[in-house]
Amino acid sequence: MLSSFITMRCLALGLFCLLCCNAAQTYRRHPRPITARSNTTFPIKAVENPCKAIPLDFVFVIDSSRSIRPNDYEKVKTFIINLLQFLEIGHNATRVGLLQYGSVVQPEFSLSTYTTKSEVEQAVRNMEHLATGTMTGLAIQYTMETAFTEEHGARPMNLHIPRIAMIVTDGRPQDTVEEIAAQARQAGIQIFAIGVGRVDMNTLRAIGSEPHSEHVHLVANFSQIETLISVFQSKLCGGSDMCEVVDHQCQHICVSSPASYRCKCREGYILNPDGKTCTAEDTCTVVDHGCEHICANLPRGYECRCRPGYQLTIDLKTCNRIDHCDLGNHGCEHNCVTVPESYICTCKRGYVLNLDGKTCSKIDHCADGTHGCEQEFMNTEDSCVCKCRKGYTLRPDGKTCQKIDHCADGTHGCEQEFMNTEDSCVCKCRKGYTLESDGKTCKKIDHCADGAHRCEQEFMSTEDSCVCKCRKGYTLRSDGKTCKKIGHCADGTHGCEQEFMSTEDSCVCKCRKGYSLRPDGKTCQSLDLCQTVHHGCEHQCVSTNDSYICRCFEGFMLAEDGKSCKKLECSEGVMDLVFVIDGSKSLGPNNFELVKQFVNSIVDSLDISKTGTHVGLLQYSTKVHTEFTLGQYSTAQHIKSAVNRMQYMGRGSMTGSALRHMFESSFSTKEGARFNIPRVSIVFTDGRSQDDVSEWATKAKNSGITIYALGVGKAIEQELREIASEPDEKHLYYAEDFEKMAEITKKLKSRICADKPSDENMCQCENVIMFQNQVTEKLKSLVQNIAAMSKRLETLENQLVHK
Repeated sequence: MLSSFITMRCLALGLFCLLCCNAAQTYRRHPRPITARSNTTFPIKAVENPCKAIPLDFVFVIDSSRSIRPNDYEKVKTFIINLLQFLEIGHNATRVGLLQYGSVVQPEFSLSTYTTKSEVEQAVRNMEHLATGTMTGLAIQYTMETAFTEEHGARPMNLHIPRIAMIVTDGRPQDTVEEIAAQARQAGIQIFAIGVGRVDMNTLRAIGSEPHSEHVHLVANFSQIETLISVFQSKLCGGSDMCEVVDHQCQHICVSSPASYRCKCREGYILNPDGKTCTAEDTCTVVDHGCEHICANLPRGYECRCRPGYQLTIDLKTCNRIDHCDLGNHGCEHNCVTVPESYICTCKRGYVLNLDGKTCSKIDHCADGTHGCEQEFMNTEDSCVCKCRKGYTLRPDGKTCQKIDHCADGTHGCEQEFMNTEDSCVCKCRKGYTLESDGKTCKKIDHCADGAHRCEQEFMSTEDSCVCKCRKGYTLRSDGKTCKKIGHCADGTHGCEQEFMSTEDSCVCKCRKGYSLRPDGKTCQSLDLCQTVHHGCEHQCVSTNDSYICRCFEGFMLAEDGKSCKKLECSEGVMDLVFVIDGSKSLGPNNFELVKQFVNSIVDSLDISKTGTHVGLLQYSTKVHTEFTLGQYSTAQHIKSAVNRMQYMGRGSMTGSALRHMFESSFSTKEGARFNIPRVSIVFTDGRSQDDVSEWATKAKNSGITIYALGVGKAIEQELREIASEPDEKHLYYAEDFEKMAEITKKLKSRICADKPSDENMCQCENVIMFQNQVTEKLKSLVQNIAAMSKRLETLENQLVHK
């Protein structure tokens, strides 16, 4: 156990673990690290390399995400070039490859691209910053499956050339790394993980090889990455006689190399696969026996033999396959396959061999009725597959079907309305319009265009038809075509109290909206529907001009039926509330509807009015869109209607951009925010943000905005803590899935009502002083106006006396 530990530690002593250094020779000079500058020019002073390296296949894997600033990106380049000073680069020496990654992997050069150190250095200088995401797992997978293949310059595994990967990153990966990193290490790749800044140490340990003390390094910033040069230099050039310090267990001879060793056998012996023990050579290994298959040692020589199913030819060296199928008596219906000493019959794909071992029958995978298909099924060569009828598509479970909604992705481009059919999404026009030839836009139907209206004076196209009109002073006759002059009211003897109208036969009186004509046909009376109809209002009925509306007492709000009243849960609180809603593609349309229900549930608990609570809402994905501002609606019904009209964005998740928009715009006076009214924001998200949230969340909270953070599903707890106001237990809520949103809705409503804003700040001293100053200014102005008026009166009195 001790010897295995010592061996493992020795193998990980240097960054490259297998570089050979001449420990016996003392050097006066050591390579000096290069300092990064603002441009990409790296002046390198030629130095002597004190390390004599054994061949390596070495690949740099560099994080090029947007979080790395341009100056820091140059420091990474400098770090790479400094490390190259300790390598002997060449086709038969160390081969170097490099790839960088963000949202995608970009290979810069492979292990076979360059054969000199100067070429590699120039290629590093020419690298350009990707500035996208952080897909570390994808980069490790590319390194294992592509960068270390023989097609891209890696030497064959049987040559035992060490394969080294160095990964430099500054952030959390947006994909999983544990499983793919473990596969890379099992494939023989030794991984060194270097983290900079806020990298999670557990993530680095999941990437790097063991022991982690030798393979995992973390520095505070990119300026400190240069400190690793001296650490790696001492490991590269501090060789020792490993055979003397480890329990090598070599049976014959141990040969030391820096940070490692290997076993050898004495002459006449060969090393066994365990790399430790030796076996005496036999005749077959020392002579050119020429056997095609097997060389068998004999007491005084050797003989050639063939593998089962083959026979030795007349030259006693080569072998011919015995083909039992060529005898022609196999009787196989489909295929005959020769096996050692016999043959077997096989069937073509989609068939199964019968019990006679000769004939074949077609496989019916659907025959047993266990397919579980909802609509239709079909037998294939390999299995029974489910199908759906026209207008339906198969769900991911491969069994059930769902109706195809061709309009769901929102790309139909229809100007007015659209309709989903079995085959496509088709555009429609509202009544009075017709679809144009592009199949998208609509034009108004002109029913008068054909000239068949036969109107005497004027005509007008409506939604349904072409109607005739008359010029002023004329009225349309009952035939709807001709006109006659209006004159029954012209003499002014109608006696109408309010309005009048000339008909074909007489002048009749009319009343304005909100009034009705009395039986005398002349005078009008106010129309109070609340007194004449069964209005059904629970609290109050208020008559309007031609109808009525129901209203509720203070502390209550009108229910959805427009008649009954319900007590407000937060009737005493007044605030400016802005919802920040995640509309990213990870929600899906169904869950987005649940989020809209959640918003409306919160709105129902608030006192929404011009003098009460105001509500605004913005939705975000890759972009941020203001659905409505604080000053746009003053009733709960209007707000809920606007929420129901929201269109699902369904793209990325830029929570940081949304917080910035909320801080800079949503609470501005331009968008309706009020002075000295508490400001509250409810931020909802279901996953990791693609940008930083801490900066704008902190600015918003420091400006006095109270933030409640709601997370569902894959939401990240650390991000929710960065967003929410303190303490977390009052402002942070999380649910495992959308089915449990009702629980956090109830808790949030209870918390908002418990912490309802008050007008206590109006009693603060600074507000009292401000009020006193305003009153003082008004009194000064009033005194000045009184003095001016007194002077004018005195002047007028003097003028009267002199007259």
